[in-house]
Amino acid sequence: MLVNDWKEFLIPYEQAVEELKVKFKGIRKQYRDKNQYSPIEFVTGRVKEISSILEKAKKLDIPFSKIADEMEDIAGIRIVCQFVEDIYTVVDLIHQRDGKDLKIVYEKDYVNNQKESGYRSYHIIIKYPVQTTVGEIEILAEIQVRTLAMNFWATIEHSLNYKYKQSIPEDIKERLKKTADLVTELDTEMSQIKGEIIDAQRTFEIKSSIISDILDNIITLYSLGKISESTDIQDRFNKLLDGGNIYEFELLLDESNKKVQQYRLEALK
Repeated sequence: MLVNDWKEFLIPYEQAVEELKVKFKGIRKQYRDKNQYSPIEFVTGRVKEISSILEKAKKLDIPFSKIADEMEDIAGIRIVCQFVEDIYTVVDLIHQRDGKDLKIVYEKDYVNNQKESGYRSYHIIIKYPVQTTVGEIEILAEIQVRTLAMNFWATIEHSLNYKYKQSIPEDIKERLKKTADLVTELDTEMSQIKGEIIDAQRTFEIKSSIISDILDNIITLYSLGKISESTDIQDRFNKLLDGGNIYEFELLLDESNKKVQQYRLEALK
């Protein structure tokens, strides 16, 4: 297959990756917009390089004519979560889409059934419909769901496998397995204090949003020509930054909102 043929072959996979990224990022945004905790921390995606496709096809003895039908991870989506429990929440969200905008072919739970190497992740192979100039086609894609800690470990293992061409020395394998056990322990500990972590993150996000709104109001007051009011709010805001609590920031936001509304109405008269 020529380079141009490969580029054309990969177009639907590239389209699928971009569409799936938008959809899962959209789910994350919906949670955030409702000020709810999102089980999705971030989403990434990639299409395999031609060299990787050829290498895997040779390893698995897949003929060129069968690559589209038998190679499941040319298109790959990775959904990273904070906690192990979030993985299964995301899996449920994917199940809810089964038969609608994607079809689940099969799944592998390497979270509860980790590989001998220590690798942990949840894999879902799907068929995804892509609209092309010649009509709709279904392509295979792999969705991986894992925690931040699992993702860090898997990234390191992948790099080592690449360096040693899938033949990592035994001493490094043993050390990797030990670190995999530590990752499992870390995920367990994080799950036990999940409530405290989420509360702290929510508090930070709410405070950040309030601060952003106050700063917008300061700028708006200045643009309306209310220099003294803008300066007053700015001075009080600066004092709160040294240790003000959310309630104090909320009061200042409420006051600045009222001033902005008042002066905007006056400007319309």
